[in-house]
Amino acid sequence: PRSILQWNVGSHRDISPESLSLFRLLEPQIEILVLGTGDRVERLHPATLKQMRECGIAVEVQDTANACATFNFLMNERRMVAAGLIPP
Repeated sequence: PRSILQWNVGSHRDISPESLSLFRLLEPQIEILVLGTGDRVERLHPATLKQMRECGIAVEVQDTANACATFNFLMNERRMVAAGLIPP
């Protein structure tokens, strides 16, 4: 189902396994998480990305404008997708 949730992340430095746990709890389970890291693409800790992959969730990290476009495209394809977006 479509939902909007408050994500307590202010910058890419706040993205951690703990902050991403929200996305692992969604039902039905998502297959792709699109992360928008603000004005530019920021690197995330490899262990954080690995943990999501181990849960069966692919992670796509982009600047927020492109992350919004990717999210909309995947939704249009009826994929099980969620977005975590940090305003630019």
